[in-house]
This record gives sequence, C-alpha cells and structure tokens, in this order.
Amino acid sequence: MSDATGPDSLAAAGLDPNEVAAYELIITRPSSTMPQLATSWTRPVPLASIVAMLEARGFVTRDDGTERRYAAVDPEIALDSPLADYEGRLRRAREHVADLAQRYRSRSNVDDGATLVEVVAGQRAVMQRITQLQFGAREEICCLDKPPYLDAPGTAATDLELLDRGIECRTIYERASVEHPGGLHEVEQLLAGGQQARVLPSIPMKLYLVDRRHAVLPLQREPASVESAVIVHAPALLAALSTLFEGLWERALPMHMPATPVQAGRRASVDEHRLITLLLSGLTDEAIARQLALGYRTVQRHIAGLMSKLGAHTRFQAGVQAALNQQD
Repeated sequence: MSDATGPDSLAAAGLDPNEVAAYELIITRPSSTMPQLATSWTRPVPLASIVAMLEARGFVTRDDGTERRYAAVDPEIALDSPLADYEGRLRRAREHVADLAQRYRSRSNVDDGATLVEVVAGQRAVMQRITQLQFGAREEICCLDKPPYLDAPGTAATDLELLDRGIECRTIYERASVEHPGGLHEVEQLLAGGQQARVLPSIPMKLYLVDRRHAVLPLQREPASVESAVIVHAPALLAALSTLFEGLWERALPMHMPATPVQAGRRASVDEHRLITLLLSGLTDEAIARQLALGYRTVQRHIAGLMSKLGAHTRFQAGVQAALNQQD
C-alpha cells in the first residue's frame, strides 16, 4: 500500500527523499542549529548540503545570528507554487494525451472498429494492460472476479494501493473465487482496505471496467487459463458492460468485513462474521472448513448452532438473516 507521507510523497513538488527528510526534520525541530539538527540526521548524505539546497529554493530560512538557527517555511506557502506548477504540467500532459488519442482513433476509418476494440494476446501482455488501465483510473474500477486467474493470486497489493489513492473499487466475486486457496484471506484484506464486495454463485465472465472509459474482458482458450483479452473503448459496448455489471451488483449479496480477520496460514478461530460470509458465498461445509482451517465436524456444529439461533431452515437462509442482522 502506498504511504501518503513516504519519502516519494513530495516528488511532485520537486523534493527528493533526502530533501523531504531534512525538511521534516527542521519542521519538527524549529530554531535549531546545524549541529543540533545533525544529531538526528541518519542519512549518508551531508545534511548541510541538503539544507543549503532547501534554503536556496525557499523551503527553509535561517536567522542572521551567530548560531545560524534554521526554521521551515510554512509548507502550505513553500509548496504551493511548485505543486501548482506540477498540476499545470499534469493538465497540459492530459490535454496532449487526449489530442494524441483523438489522432490515434482518427488515423483510419472508425467504422472498421479497429480503434474501438483491441485484442491483446499473451498472459504477460494482458496483465500489463490491465495494470496500466488500473493505475490510470481516476474514479472507479468495477470488476467481475472469477477463476482462472492470469497470475497466481496475490494482486491484492495493487488493489490496496488503488484504494489508498481514493479509487472506488467494487467487485462481484464468483463463489469459486472465495473458495480458491487463499481467496478468503485476500477478500478480507480488500474489504478492510475499503473495497465494496458482493458475491454470486456464478458470473458470466471476467471483467475490469475502468471509469466507464475502458473495459478488459480476459478470454479463455482453455478452461484453466487466460491467454488473451479484448480491450473495449467503444462507448456503446462500455454502456452495455456497465449495465451488465450494475444488474449483477443488484442481484449479488454484500460481503462484510469480519470482526477479527486472521493472518494467512494461521489457524482461525470460529468467527461468526467470517462464517456468515462463507455461507453467503454458497461454499460447502468442506470448503468452509478448509478456508477456516478447522475440522469438518467443528464447522458443521457451528453452522447448526447459527441456524438454530436464527431459526433458519437452510444454511443460505441463516447467512442472509445473519447478514441482515449485521446491517441493522
């Protein structure tokens, strides 16, 4: 997950990690001399040279006394101009990209559809394009998630970084995704990070829908692999895919963040929230036992106890009633 206060967080203002560290040090220790600041400086780069650059660029001031005490300029003042310049360059870059895209799409007859739909072949190329589109998102990514996977499960880090950037992420999981080894733990990580998730017994396809501007439909040549994908830019097709997603979203059952998620690979306690999520996903008792790292009979006892407590006649009914109780 990206760190909003990490060493690269002020790169847009033209500060490298050493300059950020020195600037933060002076902010936390105002009116300090260079020797005093140096006692807290652990980087190999000489502090004096870094502070001199910050002073020359207007981020730091020093008094005229003999001890030469340093103070940081208010960040909202010091950083306003370089950030405004960066935003202007970013705006001009987006305008240039829009112009290039327009020329790209008009280079040939639009009626042939070549610029409205692309086919990308090869797992590596497909994964690269998906990642490229994800990191280009501005507002929202909608996803239909089902096996087979392009890569080994473990893409949660990318999704968490997008969530951390403020991108809204909505995913509909097929039951098989939750049942997949490690699937529950990854879903719980994403729920904790802010993902909105729902589940259906089955979904018709894999789909990545980015800002309603682009869509990726991975294609299966064989049941167990994805070798190519269709990249959609055509507005009419994007509108149809958006309608499909929203219709499935309305039908799907919400997944909730468990009260106490466990670490992957560790034996889980019987957490009722987690049990409810798995019941709603439609997993069998055997699959639930595997996901919770518990015995089959132990899981059966807890499901029976939950059904009895809620007066439910079926496992699924128990899951629905429990989920509704959580929302009240």
